[in-house]
Amino acid sequence: MESREFSLSQIKQYRHVSSCELSYEEQTMSSNNPLTVRPADSCEFDLVSLGEIMLRLDPCEGRVRTARQFTAWEGGGEYNVARGLRRCFEMRTGIVTAFADNEVGRLIENHVLQGGVDTSMIQWVPYDGIGRTVRNGLNFTERGFGIRGALGTSDRGHTASSLMKPGDIDWDHIFGERGVRWLHTGGIFAALSASSAEVTIEAVQAAQRHGTIVSYDLNYRPSLWKSIGGVEKAREVNREIARYVDVMIGNEEDFTACLGFEVEGVDENISNLQIDSFRNMISTAVEAYPNFKVTATTLRTVKTATINSWGAICWAVGEFYTAAHREELEIMDRVGGGDSFASGLIYGLIHELGPKAAVEYGAAHGALAMTTPGDTSMATKAEVERLIHGRGARVVR
Repeated sequence: MESREFSLSQIKQYRHVSSCELSYEEQTMSSNNPLTVRPADSCEFDLVSLGEIMLRLDPCEGRVRTARQFTAWEGGGEYNVARGLRRCFEMRTGIVTAFADNEVGRLIENHVLQGGVDTSMIQWVPYDGIGRTVRNGLNFTERGFGIRGALGTSDRGHTASSLMKPGDIDWDHIFGERGVRWLHTGGIFAALSASSAEVTIEAVQAAQRHGTIVSYDLNYRPSLWKSIGGVEKAREVNREIARYVDVMIGNEEDFTACLGFEVEGVDENISNLQIDSFRNMISTAVEAYPNFKVTATTLRTVKTATINSWGAICWAVGEFYTAAHREELEIMDRVGGGDSFASGLIYGLIHELGPKAAVEYGAAHGALAMTTPGDTSMATKAEVERLIHGRGARVVR
């Protein structure tokens, strides 16, 4: 999930409750919990994600175009959320995806296993030997530094995930017999192909039937939608999916491109967005989709690739809540910061800590995730909570 730009003064204007005014116990007692989540003891999984996982090839401090070696990671917008919840917050998570059954697919699986995410729902597709009919996706990613921004080059055509189709997954078995408290998916997987969009719709409908909470990260990527109908198709698909979503995550560009909600006061570079306009747009969105219980977005101003301002805002139960804003956040690798925000937000919501605490967990987790390399979080829950309480950079001995 990408972020858009807000000034610190705008964010302070709408900060209803500062992170220091209430203890988390008090926040939990005083907050309206917007969701009714299935009991943990009735489900095998706290969360299952639906999405593609690619092999990320990272030239570290170098450039892809001049690299002699790469560090291998796994990554994918929807998967990163499941992994963050498992590794940082120690929750039971799984992934629904597909791999071509070759050595690259098994390498990605090995990375997933190291992250502790359940792999029993992965589909394995026979490999044809050269990748003409099915393959695994690659993502070459430069972290950026200073005045040079991060750069990603995806190689994901004909991937096993993009070839998934309705009927491939027994959703009633997963949500009903095994039991899942929360489903997370997003616009990247929905945009991979016409059939992956249909699989997404099938999944969110099944989740609703079984009382499973659905979160969705709009995550608009023009390059993904270009060959399957462009922005018109994006709106058709995402408007259908939105009818089954409880927690909608996305910035103003996502809401505009995917759902057709315009934001006033935005220039051609989307750099002077006013929070009032965003608030008005969200109010319009929740009127159009009364099933939205929570909406959220990160707030980022990119000063350089390695210095960002960072925060987050969410709407729940008719109110807006903002997280503590970090004006000079040093970035090692920005990729996956929004996904780690989503996993922290979900942690707070699934534990019924209230929307204020949830957005604080999300913003802190996202900030920490961007201090280490790779798409996925290396943070611990204790580190997240230290950062929330203003003790993030002190030496721990």
